[in-house]
Amino acid sequence: MNGFLAGSEHPNTWWLLNGKDRPVIAVDAMGGDNAPREIVAGAIAAYRDGFARVVLVGDKDLIQPFYTGVGKDEIPIVHAPEVIPMDVAPSAAIRGAERSSLGAAIELVRENKADAIVSAGSSGAFLAIALIRLRTIAGIARPAIGTILPTPLQPVVLIDAGANVDCKPEWLMQFGIMGSAYAQAVLGMKSPRVAIVSIGEERGKGNAQVLEAAELLESAPINFIGNAEGRDVFSGRADVLVTDGFVGNVMLKLAEAESIALQAAIRDALLTSGPDVQLGALLTRRAFSRLKRTLHYETYGGAPLLGLRGNCIVAHGRSSRVAIRNAIRVAATEVREDVIGKIAGLVAPLVQAARA
Repeated sequence: MNGFLAGSEHPNTWWLLNGKDRPVIAVDAMGGDNAPREIVAGAIAAYRDGFARVVLVGDKDLIQPFYTGVGKDEIPIVHAPEVIPMDVAPSAAIRGAERSSLGAAIELVRENKADAIVSAGSSGAFLAIALIRLRTIAGIARPAIGTILPTPLQPVVLIDAGANVDCKPEWLMQFGIMGSAYAQAVLGMKSPRVAIVSIGEERGKGNAQVLEAAELLESAPINFIGNAEGRDVFSGRADVLVTDGFVGNVMLKLAEAESIALQAAIRDALLTSGPDVQLGALLTRRAFSRLKRTLHYETYGGAPLLGLRGNCIVAHGRSSRVAIRNAIRVAATEVREDVIGKIAGLVAPLVQAARA
């Protein structure tokens, strides 16, 4: 992209390049099932709430009808006329990145004109373009998606949640380091308990990949506690769950579906019960609402694509304005807490050892 200011819809954007009182978040306004309406609304809400300064990236003619309630110079628009389809192949996404909203937003981060990017578009395209344009942190072979799984006890970081379906054991060790750094920086955990997902708690359980990765995790600079079974995901036994992207994505989709099914079952049971039960449900409505917010993915907004030299947040493809607002909040927190620096610090000894 030839100059951010030249490409902006609003020329008075000096604050994007001067001062860091609030992080600057580039938002892919055209990515996701509900773009641009919900994306723009979520971005405006995040700006009003003071989470960050926001730049909308996309087709200005499609964005402007939903651009209401803010001053002309408060949220600039960077015009990018094309949209990368959700089902596009990574190679095609890279070729078409230059004029796309996703590619232009990543370019803002690469040129240090934004501190982070949020996109609800194709996660495969996001990964492919970001990997080429931003590159990985020294000592990290592959970036990974670190999804927060909401549980009644505390949030749990699941990594990788879909970026890498086939993984080497050393990649899983790096995922553990990145997940631990993220849990410390963003979730405020002093010494996150890191476990690798397997078919049993015993150290000898698991396939060859898991067994070798467990040995590497044992020597990594993290609080590794061993194996975790599927039943441990919501038990509070571990704070970070390490797995390859194939298993992680299945776990994520299963957890989302189970949450929706459980809420529907509770609602149906209450509606078909007698007056006494319905009265009790009415009295506990606020408690159920709090529980729903705790367990819903929108509360956590988006998942960080960890391991890159740029802060990237992958939002759900069906993100509403609430989810986008919270994704921007997560992105701003990641910037302020210097997640990239913390990951680099943890892997630095491993890099030095490899060079020795």
